[in-house]
Amino acid sequence: MTWADFWALTATLNGEATEANCRRLAKELSRRPLPDIIGFAERHAEALYRLDQEKFGSLPVADMTDDKGEPFPQSGDSFLYARCAVVAAGRDVWESAFSDAGAFAPYTSTGYDGERLLYVPDEAYELATGKEWDRATRYCFESFSNKDGWPHLRG
Repeated sequence: MTWADFWALTATLNGEATEANCRRLAKELSRRPLPDIIGFAERHAEALYRLDQEKFGSLPVADMTDDKGEPFPQSGDSFLYARCAVVAAGRDVWESAFSDAGAFAPYTSTGYDGERLLYVPDEAYELATGKEWDRATRYCFESFSNKDGWPHLRG
């Protein structure tokens, strides 16, 4: 799947990974050939992997502070869900984040939760085949897996 095809499909989310939007995307994807479902999963994993960088992961949660009024750090899970929210927001937001971490910052808010987007490829596969998908992608999208994005974690 090309990046253009991936972003065109992602655009069906209308900028948010809501339950309804993700279900619509999974249904649309399930009507395509299996290589497209696999290709979407690969592009999605790569998009998340590329965002797995310290400059994004070290941003505080946008609308939270601790009991002393200090910025509240993202957890590994919340960072993954924020990256999903950035992908759901679309190509322009995703691309702009790389040159301006401020474009990523709003998606750390508890008002954005892109977690549901993680399950779209699996749901599409199951809709298309009637079977669960035990998949692996070339890129690991889990937080802190991009060693180039977290130089101090190398070694």
